[in-house]
Amino acid sequence: MVAASIEMSEEEARIFEDYAKHHNVSVSDAMKSALSEKIEDEYDAADLLEAVAHFEKEPKTHSLKKCEKKMCYR
Repeated sequence: MVAASIEMSEEEARIFEDYAKHHNVSVSDAMKSALSEKIEDEYDAADLLEAVAHFEKEPKTHSLKKCEKKMCYR
């Protein structure tokens, strides 16, 4: 396991500790979760930009029914 230290003000530390206590998690787990979500959001944004660029090159759409049928949902 790797340990990391983070410099923060007393006010930031208090806010993080209060948040973690409110959610019944450790500060470490709260920070890992927040960073993981931030990374996931950035990946999602990159995927969106890629999808928009693809759509702009080939603006073809499909109905929900067609998609469900193709994916065997109904």
